[in-house]
Amino acid sequence: MTREEKSKVIETLTAQLANNNNIYLADISGLDAGSTTNLRRACFKAGVQLSVVKNTLLKKAMENTDKDFGDLPSTLKGNTSIMIAEVGNAPAKVIKEFRKKSDKPLLKGAYIQEAVFIGDNQLDSLVALKSKDELIGEIVGLLQSPAKNVISALKSGGGKLAGILKTLSEKEG
Repeated sequence: MTREEKSKVIETLTAQLANNNNIYLADISGLDAGSTTNLRRACFKAGVQLSVVKNTLLKKAMENTDKDFGDLPSTLKGNTSIMIAEVGNAPAKVIKEFRKKSDKPLLKGAYIQEAVFIGDNQLDSLVALKSKDELIGEIVGLLQSPAKNVISALKSGGGKLAGILKTLSEKEG
């Protein structure tokens, strides 16, 4: 690879890192061609972009962005694949599902909305992360709940109130 080609790859990686908040680093070495193809298909279906990168080029791209990747560059050893997605837990779900049939890919680390996760032991935590849309849905549900309670209380309470008034008026008469 020429110096010019390397600089183009670094530029492309820098742009990808700068424009995405959900970045996973995984080790897919040891997968045969068929398994790698199946992993790529699973990623495509889940909206995850998967590509194999050179560690040195990815490290330089990380240095070129304004983001703080913390200890993530220290995981750049051996075979590294980068997984980028709109939904924060999508790559983790793909990895977890794929590992039901294989011992790879191994999670090296992840950068999710400014939080850094290091190590394969973080996979379950990353799978449990909720997407922005899921969180918004939960908040809307929580906000609607008190309003529904007030409305139902007013609807049922109106009948009760009328009954109490009727009883009180009959007692006086």
